[in-house]
This record gives sequence, C-alpha cells and structure tokens, in this order.
Amino acid sequence: MCGIIGLCFNNTQELGKLLYRGLQKLEYRGYDSVGIAVLNSGRLFIVKGKGMLRDLEEKLKFTKYTGSTGIGHTRWATHGAPSDINAHPHVDCRGLFAIVHNGIIENFDELKEWLSSRGHTFISETDSEVIAHLIEEYYDELRDVYEAFKRAIRSLRGAFAILMITPLEENKVFFAKKDSPLIIGLREDYKVLASDIPAILDHTYSIIVLRDYWIGYVTPSRVYIEDLTSGKLVEYSAYIRLIEWSVEEASKGGYPHFMIKEIYEQPLALKNTITGLRSSRELPLIVKMLVEARRLYVTGSGTSYHAAEFYAIASNTLTGLLAVPFIASEYEVYSNAVREGDVLVAISQSGETMDVLKAVRRFKERGARVIAISNVVESAIPRESHVTLYTRAGPEIGVAATKTFLTQTLLLSWLLVELAEYTGVISSSERSELIKSLEESPRLVEVSLERSEKTARELSEIYAERRSMYYLSRHIGLPIAREGALKIKEIAYIHAEAYPAGESKHGPIALVERAFPVVFIVPRLLWLEHSIKGNIEEMKARGAETLGVVCEEGFVASLLDHTITVPCPHWLLTPISHTPPLQLLAYYTAIRRGLDPDRPRNLAKTVTVE
Repeated sequence: MCGIIGLCFNNTQELGKLLYRGLQKLEYRGYDSVGIAVLNSGRLFIVKGKGMLRDLEEKLKFTKYTGSTGIGHTRWATHGAPSDINAHPHVDCRGLFAIVHNGIIENFDELKEWLSSRGHTFISETDSEVIAHLIEEYYDELRDVYEAFKRAIRSLRGAFAILMITPLEENKVFFAKKDSPLIIGLREDYKVLASDIPAILDHTYSIIVLRDYWIGYVTPSRVYIEDLTSGKLVEYSAYIRLIEWSVEEASKGGYPHFMIKEIYEQPLALKNTITGLRSSRELPLIVKMLVEARRLYVTGSGTSYHAAEFYAIASNTLTGLLAVPFIASEYEVYSNAVREGDVLVAISQSGETMDVLKAVRRFKERGARVIAISNVVESAIPRESHVTLYTRAGPEIGVAATKTFLTQTLLLSWLLVELAEYTGVISSSERSELIKSLEESPRLVEVSLERSEKTARELSEIYAERRSMYYLSRHIGLPIAREGALKIKEIAYIHAEAYPAGESKHGPIALVERAFPVVFIVPRLLWLEHSIKGNIEEMKARGAETLGVVCEEGFVASLLDHTITVPCPHWLLTPISHTPPLQLLAYYTAIRRGLDPDRPRNLAKTVTVE
C-alpha cells in the first residue's frame, strides 16, 4: 500500500535527499506515483508525478530541495487512476496545508459534496484531497492549526495514516492514525515518521508504534500525542521500543534483488524463530486455548492463507483436531457461525493486513478468542488479539513473501507438536524426535537451496516462454503447490493454477497439451506418492512437461521429465524442504523474462485496505 514519510528539523537540511532515501526504503510496498512537500523559510514546495522514483528523480529533481520540514509519499491507487494530479501530497485551495495519506476515506463523497458547496475546488479524483480542504475549512473557523486538524480527522470514516505540514507552523509535522500503520522515530535533535521501520533505520532505532485514534504532532525536540477517543494526553514514554533489525538486514547486502537475498536468509530466519519458540511463555497458554476451543478457525491472506491451510491439514492429520481454514477477505461467510468459546488463529506477516484485521474484529465481537501469528511486534493484529506468537524472520522487503512463509509454517508445526503431546496423541519421546527434526530446518533449507539452484536456473529458460502452468499435489503438499503457483504468478506474470491432483480429471486436464508445464509437489508419505504417481502418468499421457519436487527416498522421479530432489525427514517439514525450489524457480523465471521480482505490478507488500 502507500508509503509515507515525514521529517522535522530545526534548521535547513538537504531535505529532498533525505525524503528520497526514505521513499526508496518504502518502494517495496508497491506504488504508481511519488511526491514530496518541503517547507523552507515559510514557503511550501510540492513536487510530484506518476512513475517510478528513480525516473521521477531524473525529471523532477526531488533531491535538490532543501528545507527544515517535509513529507513524502508513494501512492498505490485506490481512488482515481495513477496520474501526476492524483499523486500526493495534496493541498487545499490556498496551498496552506499539504497532506499525505495511506488508507481509504469511506465518506469522502459526502465530504467532497459538502466542501464543494462551501466553495472549495477539487483538482484530483482522490479521496485523500478532502483532508486538506477539511483542514482549511476548519482553520478558517478556529484559527488554530492543531484544532482544525483534529476536527478534520474526527470528520473522517475509514482507514488512515495521515501526515500534514503547513507554513503556518513550519517546524511541526501533524499526524493521525487509524488502521493504517504509522511509526515515529525518535532523535534528540529531530523526528522522523514513516509507514514502516526500514524508512526509519537510517535515522534511529528508537521508535513509537502509534495506536489507532492517536493524533498529535512532532517538532524537532518534542512529541505530542493524544487519544482522539478519550481526549487524554498519551504518556508515550511507555510505548518507546528499540528496533533489533540492522540497516544491513533491511538492505540488499550485495544481492541483485531483495527476493533472492531473502530466499537465502531463510536458514537464519528459521534459526531465530526456533530460538524464540524455545523460550516462549505464550506457547503453553496457546496450547491450552486450542484444546479448550469449541471450534477452531484459521485465517490469512495470500501466502499467509497458505500457511493457514497447512495448519488445518497438519492439525487434522497429527492431532485429530479439526481446524477450519478460510481466506480472510471471506470472513463474513464464517463469522455468523462463531460462538463464545471459539478460537481464531489469525496469520499476517505485517500484522496490518486489513482483511485479517477485519476478521479479528468480527470474530471478537462474536465472542471468539484470537491468537495472532505475526512477524512485526506491536503491529495492529497482535495488539487486538488475546495472545501472539511471533516469527522472527526479520524485515521482508520483497513484495513476494518467502522467509515469512517458512517461519510461519515452522512455528505452526512446532505448535502442533506441543498440542499433540498435550492431548496424548504422541508420547514425550515422539515429541522430542519431532522437535529435533524441526530444529534441523535451517540446514534442511540450505540443502534444498543447494540442490535446486542449478535446476531452477535451467528450467527458467523453458518456463519463461510459457503462458500457463499447473502446480499439483495432495494432502500436506497442496498448500505448498498453492504457494509455488502464487509466486510465479506474482513475479513472473505466468498464469498458474494450483489444485488437488485428484481433481485433474474433473475439468482442468482439458487444458493440457504437448509441453504444458505441470509441477508436482511430492511429500514424504508413501500412500500419497502412490496416488500422485497416477496423476503424473495421466499428465504425461497428454504430453505435459513435468517437474517434480521429490524426496530422496521417493520412487516417482523416473516418471518425471525434470526433478529436484530434497531431503525429507518428516512430512510435517514439507513446506521447509519443498518450498525453496519453487521460490527459486519463480525468481529466475522472472529474471529471464526481464522483470523486477521485488516490485511486481499492481501489488503491494502490506495490504491495508479491503
């Protein structure tokens, strides 16, 4: 979604350069236009346009601007097409109030109609522009910038993270937050605000993660926050946190793209997640919640939904406890059946995914208890849940999820092993063996990557010419097939469909012809391999070109045109062993097609709108 940044100094700085660097750190969120607003000696300068940051820098020269206070924005269009006019920042009629906004203003139509009747003229098609005009309208009445800003925010319905600057109060950045993420970075001599941590790390490791309905302003030396719902001052010192990520962790570190860097960071991400699980105080409480649940639901969006589906299949298989997985955007289908005593496991890498957040809120309204699985401490979904388990994947900048999927499935597997022992399904010695296998995950990924790198590069030459593919598996392999298909869709723009292999004869096989690519995920389950063997044969009979990610001990390799062989200590580790080859295949296919895997078109890293 949109990325925003703000900086506030006492004196003139090379502010354009600083805003530009901050916006570079937010490019991963996805965008179609860019803009900045800078205050210098009482004058407001706004530069913006449609396009990529680097291209616009050549054209508009963001970095030449100096000033003491400024805001910047990368826009991902929701209201109004991508264009120079629709790019942020937006201003009021007199050019006194410049705003940037991430989110959606649900009542902008009625606000725009009212403001137009009051004589305001709108330039853009966006919902965001109404914010600047509201501030202008209320300032004319109140003659106080902050009070006008507050009244404007109170008029809004929807999701927002908003920054505003004005030459009327040059050394302040005003802010407000509801649903969309916003963070303050603290320095003694200046302050920085941004949508996400990577944009702050060049300045400070000390942050405040803003809560919903918090509103206020920063000066170079001061932070003022109040709760809009209660009107009370927020003692923010209790909310200051130190970030553990380094600047290097949030940069490419010598790799050509974030995605390939993050693929190869997966062993470390798994190791760190294991360390957290070993010392988790929340784990026993969560196990008890799951055992006592009247009914268990698991949800997520995109890759996190695949982790949810993995959990449901693994739970049904290992513990015999039924879990109902659903895609978060479809929460309305399930929420009416929710009763007190039910439990929802809500999975979100960012902890800010709006569909998941909406599901959490609706399920809580119905009496359910909520367990959050997230990678970002103090993010919205963990804050609104009853208890949270954190993955420790570190920053994931590439839009296509990689290491967060593996850490999610590792965490969920660990949870299921503890649950299985607690319920007496497995013995303590069996639990120890399974935990030992999970602790070997980092090395398992290393071996999987080593064995698949060359084949993935070679096959990318073939797949780069294809327009459609199937990814097939059964049982525990199905979520991994879905994840593989999603990756090649996201970054290589190849239509890929994943479905249970047994469904081929019920329609999809009609599309299969000579050289049609079909990727099989074959987990370590003998009965499952026998079933998939028949599916391979029926695809081969129609001329399909087959690739299998198979186990060392498997017997179907000879039937396939291409194979990637991975170690398979236990079926529960199928995501750990079988996913990395699919990630590499998608990455190298995208590169072969001349695409940027870090910035797929039309996508954003964190989806903070419905």
